[in-house]
Amino acid sequence: MKIVKEINSYCPKCNKHTPHTVKLYAKGAMRGTDIGNRRRARKLKGYVGKVKGQASVKKLAKKQKILLTCKVCKYTLERVVGSRTKKRLEFNMETA
Repeated sequence: MKIVKEINSYCPKCNKHTPHTVKLYAKGAMRGTDIGNRRRARKLKGYVGKVKGQASVKKLAKKQKILLTCKVCKYTLERVVGSRTKKRLEFNMETA
């Protein structure tokens, strides 16, 4: 899926349409010491048959997310592009 590096989009901080730079959203690394991760590890530990919280079906495709940064005020907002797709976003050189 191709997307341009710069688009004209609405900025809620400027309250008008301004040029925005486009960047792929990258999720940060999870901490192993979070309470949710500790609780899940405790639940999965040991010899048990069926464990609550195990996904029966793995989703094959992800929703692509981009970060739009306003060139005027530097405000950043997220946007989901399209629906679930297996293709990663790639950038074109021309602007829209």
